[in-house]
Amino acid sequence: MKLLYAPGACSLGIHVLLEEIGKPYESERVNLQGGAQYQAPFTSINPKSKVPTLVRDDGSVLTEFPAIAYWLARANPQAKLLPDDPDAQARVLEAMDYVVATMHMQGFTRIFRPSNFSPNEADAEAVKERGKEIFEKGLGIMDKALAGKDYVVGPFSIADAALFYVEFWGAARLKMALPANCNAHYQRMLARPAVKRMMEQEGLAA
Repeated sequence: MKLLYAPGACSLGIHVLLEEIGKPYESERVNLQGGAQYQAPFTSINPKSKVPTLVRDDGSVLTEFPAIAYWLARANPQAKLLPDDPDAQARVLEAMDYVVATMHMQGFTRIFRPSNFSPNEADAEAVKERGKEIFEKGLGIMDKALAGKDYVVGPFSIADAALFYVEFWGAARLKMALPANCNAHYQRMLARPAVKRMMEQEGLAA
């Protein structure tokens, strides 16, 4: 397998899962700042121009964080990245979808790329503020979900890898104080060996 990633992007969550699985894989850095995602050869692999992108051993390409995370979990049951119980599985997917579709795509995309939501530059700060509101609401919801628990749904799962990357963005990029349960989860994740290896490989600091 080969992971196409950008340091500190949402692909870091998939990078963590690959380290948790422990099987050999390659990683290839994509220079998003330089626009490499819009140029060949990347567009011939993923015309969506996004990371994470996973090239599987048979040469097929899988895109989108939830799809890659789910496939990695199901294809590597020994790693126990997804619960066996159908209800718990649904809760994992529920949490992961909320993190990716709402906290990231609705919240952080407004913060990082306000022009995607308004062509008027004068609106940029208002767009960013709305993104922060969405993200903070999401943190509150996830903080409540973590009450009395180490991880989002039972043991560590793909939902925790998703939550970790937005916690990282909030704490390390925006220098936000995470709510208590989210902060405890974030610190717990940072202590995992797989996360430590990912952080070192991507050159990231918490």
